[in-house]
Amino acid sequence: MSNQSVLRWGILGAARVNERLMPAIVEAANAKLIAIASRRKGAAADTLAKYAPQKTDVLALDNPDDLLNNTDIDAIYLPMANDEHTEWALKAIAKGKHVLIEKPMALTVKDIEAIEAAALKHNVTVMEGFMYGFHPQHAYVQKIIDSGAIGEVRTVNTCFSFPMKPARLYRLEKDIAHGGGAMWDIGPYAIHTARKWFTTEPVAVTAMAKFIDSGADISLSGVLDYDDGKFAHFDMSFERARRSEYEIIGTLGGIKCDTVWQNPDDAPVISWWTDAGEQHNVELDIANHFVLEIEHFSDCILNNTKPALSFADAKVNCKTIEAALASATTGKVVKIS
Repeated sequence: MSNQSVLRWGILGAARVNERLMPAIVEAANAKLIAIASRRKGAAADTLAKYAPQKTDVLALDNPDDLLNNTDIDAIYLPMANDEHTEWALKAIAKGKHVLIEKPMALTVKDIEAIEAAALKHNVTVMEGFMYGFHPQHAYVQKIIDSGAIGEVRTVNTCFSFPMKPARLYRLEKDIAHGGGAMWDIGPYAIHTARKWFTTEPVAVTAMAKFIDSGADISLSGVLDYDDGKFAHFDMSFERARRSEYEIIGTLGGIKCDTVWQNPDDAPVISWWTDAGEQHNVELDIANHFVLEIEHFSDCILNNTKPALSFADAKVNCKTIEAALASATTGKVVKIS
């Protein structure tokens, strides 16, 4: 696609995350929004009117197949229900569309492998949508670690939560096998940020959860074992105050990111310290990680480069989530193989 300077996007689903993603596609320098589709009659038009009212040239469709058959669309953003990701990603790929799949990419490693095989067959790019990773604050954290200031990373603590409101109760209607609950909704962030700061992957997990009648977890906490006394503690809940943070403890000091779900207009703050007595509280430049994610994915397609988040990463994250849910269900330590 070297002759194109802008990637043409379609959105497959009228999910709430469009509040952030739709304006991001509109704002991105190398992206153009062509259409949005939803099976719920009028939902696509309502979403467009709510989050991008200035875009009068964007199609609002009541049939997702019409969007997939539109030859003016190069790439799809897929924010449908978790248990629908595989089905619709495969449909989009079969139509030759590149796909940015909202986390989690799929509910099983087997499904991710099927998506990977289809992407290879049809020569398209697919990436899991972890927008947070594109915020510059995390590169700043990595720079501190690489400097050796906090020593070797030994412990990571991650916490993601918000109190469930009536408008979001749909997240609890399905059991964990069908993508319902806290772990499949906000847990991918907790697991991904817990994995991000180690140079190896976890070997085992212990977890506990509060399950409700639907079979969904409303709260879940646990520990990832990285061997050699290295651990990551993760916590997610729909019953706690809003949190999206991680803390990294090394042999010589520590770092804290107070806000992973960074609002576009808020200046991020990273605090870090050392046993030698250093104390730092650094305010970084404002950035919109949703726009940066869209620009990155668009650039990958336009210039034929690999995305920052690989299928291998998606498979490990999924495998770790599956193991954590198995541990919470059985009450046993589960090996991650």
